[in-house]
Amino acid sequence: MRILIAPDKFKGSLTAEQVAMIIGDVLTRDRPDLDWRACPVTDGGDGMLAAALGAGYVREPVTVSGPTGRSVDSGYARRDGSAVVELADASGLARLPDGRPDPMGASTRGTGELIAAALRAGCTDIVLGIGGSASTDGGAGMVTALGARILDERGDPLPDGGGSLADAAALDLSGLDPRLDGAQIVVASDVDNPLLGARGAAAVYGPQKGADPDQVALLDRSLRRWAELVRTTTGQDVAARPGAGAAGGTGFGAMAILGASLRPGIEIVLDLVGFHDALAGADLVITGEGSLDEQTLHGKAPAGVAEAARRGGVAVAAVCGRNALSPEQAERAGFDRIWALADLEPDPARSMAHAPELLAKLAREIAADLPRS
Repeated sequence: MRILIAPDKFKGSLTAEQVAMIIGDVLTRDRPDLDWRACPVTDGGDGMLAAALGAGYVREPVTVSGPTGRSVDSGYARRDGSAVVELADASGLARLPDGRPDPMGASTRGTGELIAAALRAGCTDIVLGIGGSASTDGGAGMVTALGARILDERGDPLPDGGGSLADAAALDLSGLDPRLDGAQIVVASDVDNPLLGARGAAAVYGPQKGADPDQVALLDRSLRRWAELVRTTTGQDVAARPGAGAAGGTGFGAMAILGASLRPGIEIVLDLVGFHDALAGADLVITGEGSLDEQTLHGKAPAGVAEAARRGGVAVAAVCGRNALSPEQAERAGFDRIWALADLEPDPARSMAHAPELLAKLAREIAADLPRS
């Protein structure tokens, strides 16, 4: 029996690679008759870089501006003329100094610096994973790092951060990196939010980045001003497009100014890691993530894995920290069976703290349940 282990991370406790290897190690020990292969995945957020490196890309180290301007050691993944850039590795929540949020001042400048480094290296196909952002700047910092200038009424450059965009009076794109014209940028995103309004970047994701209600309102106004300025300058009116609000509006900046296209992150990752080739001949796929819930059903990695496996006629099992799906939802998503750490340890804090041991116990249950040849 051949098993393909293709999980996403258990956020806050285990990486996707750790999940896959814990399960695989138990199968090797308990069921030497089984043949398994690890294929860790992500939906386009943090973990995108690791997925690319696991697929044979080489890490190119780059020191860039973190979300608050402090330098961080980051990098992108490269293979020939292709590059994979992970926003979270440069401009993500995990890069905030001491973990302190800066909802008004955090920027995507470092992400733009990574893209610029890839362009300088001759990369013409760039995949940009944009989950896990610490900022709500509409991608303004990213495009500034690539040569755009955002000016106030006096003609002075605006400081970084979404809060300052309320004072944006002019957008100068004459200095935009000319290598962008010969590059194809694809944004990997798992959300369909527009840039503005009740479902927009500020309202939905601002509180997760530390914004209080007044700051959310100001950020939405700032993004509205940014969208108006971009539309006037470029003729591109993409604020209402699905995904424009992804990663604090980075999706908007990438589409409107960099000419990027958006694709569901899991689709890009499955192609990137060779999932479809690995699926051929598999009898079972084991996927999962920290929490299986309503969000899982809307483009998250396990649902994408299950859909691809179902098209290939392969059964799917899922492991997770907690399972909030009804049996009907699980069936519609394509999960034939679900194992959850919460079934062994209902306390969330203890479950996360002891995730490796609990996952190993679940893997032993899986191994015992699988048919023997």
